[in-house]
Amino acid sequence: MQINVAKSAGFCFGVKRAIDIAFKTIGAGKKAYMLGDIVHNEEVVRQLKKSGIKNIKKLTNGKDKVLLIRAHGAGIRLIDKARNSGYKIIDATCPMVKEIHKIAADMDKKGYALIVIGDKKHDEVRGIIGQLKGKAIVIDRLKNMPLAKIKKMKKAAIVVQSTQNIGNVMIIVNAVKRYIGELKFFNTICNPTRIKQEEIKKMPRENDMMLIIGSKTSANTRRLYEISKFINPRSFWIRSKKDIEEKWFKGVKSLGITAGASTPDKTIREIVNSIASLRHAAPCA
Repeated sequence: MQINVAKSAGFCFGVKRAIDIAFKTIGAGKKAYMLGDIVHNEEVVRQLKKSGIKNIKKLTNGKDKVLLIRAHGAGIRLIDKARNSGYKIIDATCPMVKEIHKIAADMDKKGYALIVIGDKKHDEVRGIIGQLKGKAIVIDRLKNMPLAKIKKMKKAAIVVQSTQNIGNVMIIVNAVKRYIGELKFFNTICNPTRIKQEEIKKMPRENDMMLIIGSKTSANTRRLYEISKFINPRSFWIRSKKDIEEKWFKGVKSLGITAGASTPDKTIREIVNSIASLRHAAPCA
C-alpha cells in the first residue's frame, strides 16, 4: 500500500506563529494565561499547559500577569477589559485573521451592515464580531440565512471566517446579492485553507481511501473531512494513531492523508509510521 501525505498537511503559518509566541512567553518567565485554547488541538493544549500556561474561564486581577490572545483573535471589548484588569496583552492572533478584523471595522465605520459567513459559535467569528460597534449577521449555511433581516439592508459588506469552504461561501454570497443593492464582498478565506481545500478536492479521487487528521473541535479539519467524504466515502477522521482501525485498509492500495491546520507534525508522523508498520506500506511525502 502506498501512503500519500498532502504537502499542506498540518500546521499553517498562523497556528505555528501562535504556538511559538506562547512558548517564547513562558520561556521569558512570565505568568501567562489564556481564555480558552490557543488552537483547536488537544495535544498542543496539553503541551502548553505542561509548560506552564494556565487556561482560565474569566478575567480576574491581572497584576503581573500576561493574557495571551489566541490565534483565533478576540474582541476589542475583551482586550480592553483585560488591560483595565491589569493584564499585559501579548497578541498571538493570526495576521490573516487580523486583516479580517481591519476590514470588518473599516466597513462598520463606513456605515455598512456586516455579514459574516462562518460558524456562529466559533472563536474566530466571535472575534470578528467583537471588532464592531454595531451588530453583525452570521450565516453558516444557505438554509439558515435570516431573509427578513437581509431584505432590510440597503448596503452591506461580507467577510468570511478564514477556514470556510469556498463553495458554501459563494452559494451564500450569490443568494444575498439578490436582496441588497450595494454589497461589498471580501473573500477572506486564508491562503493555507485554499491550498488545503484544493488538495482535498483531488486526493480523494486519486486514492482508494483518505485519512483526515485533526481535533474534533477544529473547524478547518471538519471541512476537509466533509469535502473528502463527499468525494470518497472511504474517508475517516481521526485524532491520533489510537483511532486507527485495521479493517479500514482491506483492499486499499493507495492511502491519502491530510491534516488540519492545528495538527502537529509529530501526530502526522506517528500515524504514518503506525500504518506503515501495520500494513508494510511505503510512505510518500
